[in-house]
Amino acid sequence: MLKKILENFGDELIVIKKPVSKKLEITKYLLQNKDKPILFKDVDGWEVAGNIWSTRERIAKYLGIKREEILHLITDAIDNPKSYEIVKDAPFLKNKTREFSLKELPIPQYFPKDGGQYFTSAIIAAKDKNGFVNLSFHRMMVIDDKRVTVRIVPRHLYAMWRDAYEHGEELDVRIIVGNPIHILLAAATSVEYGKSELNIASAISERAFGKPLEVINLNGIEVPAESEFVFEAKILPELDKEGPFVDITGTYDYVREQPLIVFERMYHVEDPIFHALLPGGYEHYMLMGLPKEPQIYKSVKQVVPKVHGIRLTEGGCMWLHAVVSITKQHDGDGKNAILAAFSGHPSLKHVVVVDEDINIYDDREVEWAIATRFQADKDLVIIPNARGSSLDPSAEKSLTAKWGIDATKPLDKKEEFERTKLD
Repeated sequence: MLKKILENFGDELIVIKKPVSKKLEITKYLLQNKDKPILFKDVDGWEVAGNIWSTRERIAKYLGIKREEILHLITDAIDNPKSYEIVKDAPFLKNKTREFSLKELPIPQYFPKDGGQYFTSAIIAAKDKNGFVNLSFHRMMVIDDKRVTVRIVPRHLYAMWRDAYEHGEELDVRIIVGNPIHILLAAATSVEYGKSELNIASAISERAFGKPLEVINLNGIEVPAESEFVFEAKILPELDKEGPFVDITGTYDYVREQPLIVFERMYHVEDPIFHALLPGGYEHYMLMGLPKEPQIYKSVKQVVPKVHGIRLTEGGCMWLHAVVSITKQHDGDGKNAILAAFSGHPSLKHVVVVDEDINIYDDREVEWAIATRFQADKDLVIIPNARGSSLDPSAEKSLTAKWGIDATKPLDKKEEFERTKLD
């Protein structure tokens, strides 16, 4: 599947034919071409691709929509998930083995102080006792030929693992690598327990491609049939050190005690392509940020009826900074939108609210709005000692000062703030 996707990128795709080391060398190419997809033809004899989904424009083009419509596509898929189609065969079933070493796979070590080789694009599929299948992203540090430590934040997979842990059991999981964007976006959403990301991916697939997501039951757990690699594995009721690791802000996260995973069997398609997701790169931004924009949109829309767009900015790592476009109906709507944005995405640290005439995807226009429509003594909102993001290195024990800028025109003087234009 990835091979076909990359071929459709045409001249935009950079192909590196010479052998490239998975230790740090892959990173150099990905950093030099942050917004360009790269295919490495020889990484220890394997093919590896990175920066695949590093721009909104490329994602939108693949999904057959405009850049501005990504927000609404994901929002609709979350609100209206669709059934997937169970199939009996998948390309990755053509190759299966228990004789493999994680150390010999093209799993990169991205930065010098990383704890080791890291899975970064891997999605873990787990199934609870009621048949609910959860998909979620988790970084995994390779320890030896068959084991990794996995970073699990206290959400759905953690709850499943904790239940198994308390009963002294292992949690059976499937680990998938190399998936198209509709699956990646779905797996990155934060939805309530019991709503499967497989159904969200199927909704995006139906909207974009006119067909449901194809899923295969692999020894008891459903996984997307389009995956390049699939591993059968178990999360153990044991902990070990995980880290250091560079996270989305481009700074090192600290070492933690995290669960161990043992890998048991590997499946892959013919001539597979391993997806190397650069930590702190633009592709990382997209997969972290895009699924959060619907949360901010829904929250702001509860207090301001006309919300035109939400953008988590690249300069803010698509995690800490946002721009919100609204049409004001009352004075004070701008400040209400600021507070609602913080509620919709608690990790958000800085938000700018602008009028509908400002292009939120153009940093110069946003800054122009701040320059001409904002006064700090009246339009600045500061919230000290608020719970923020653990990924923000400037926060102290995840406590941060949040600030919002109301760069909207006052309703009683709108004409004075209009930009000149030719009719």
